[in-house]
Amino acid sequence: MNIETRKIEFIREFLKVQSEELIGKLEQVLKMEYPAEKKKDAKPMTVEELSSRIEKSEDDFKKNRFKTSDEIMKKYK
Repeated sequence: MNIETRKIEFIREFLKVQSEELIGKLEQVLKMEYPAEKKKDAKPMTVEELSSRIEKSEDDFKKNRFKTSDEIMKKYK
């Protein structure tokens, strides 16, 4: 059985679940495991990519295109 078929079967079974407790447990597993799954697919930046980002950041700072941490925190309070 391939991954797509397994996902569809899982969803079908999940839709039948009536227990809020079981749904909560499945949500917890997904929240704990999925970020680790995303990290597996992440690729490190090359030196060139990192240098390019640094240069852009420094240019943004020089041109006053940034927000302070206080400004960001006010937005989320």
